[in-house]
Amino acid sequence: MAEIKFHGEKVNTYGSLPAVGSKAPDFKLVKEDLSEVSLSDFKGKKVLLNIFPSLDTPVCSTSIRTFNAKSSAVDNTVVLDVSMDLPFAHKRFCAAEGLDRVHGVSGFKSSTFGKDYGVIMEDGKLAGLYSRAVVVLDEDGNVKYTEQVPEITQEPDYEKALNALK
Repeated sequence: MAEIKFHGEKVNTYGSLPAVGSKAPDFKLVKEDLSEVSLSDFKGKKVLLNIFPSLDTPVCSTSIRTFNAKSSAVDNTVVLDVSMDLPFAHKRFCAAEGLDRVHGVSGFKSSTFGKDYGVIMEDGKLAGLYSRAVVVLDEDGNVKYTEQVPEITQEPDYEKALNALK
């Protein structure tokens, strides 16, 4: 369990992020067209998981825009924006913002991703949503970098995450 904060109030997550060097757990998440996607679908590509509570908040939407802009400099990489938002909301947001380098995916159908990646907030005002975290995987699905952002209202360290992709 990780201890993070939301506006300074203590929040606990279900578990911890996967360990650097470990094999990332496979997952099934829902794409914007309501089809399912798994980690195994990206074998041979580097994957950046931008995990957050809701794209309808300023910090979450900023992280999506920032990773969309900065990920273009990294070859053979896919960025997945992962939240409990419905796939329709991901599609609407990316279309309205003109974002084409990131892919919105939702964990609304199953709690497996949130549990396996240790990002479900167990208590606090946002209980049940995902915490803000970044997980970077290499082409073989091994964890290269993780960041559990300590305060939900803070942005992740973009440079460290992007450097882990190089």
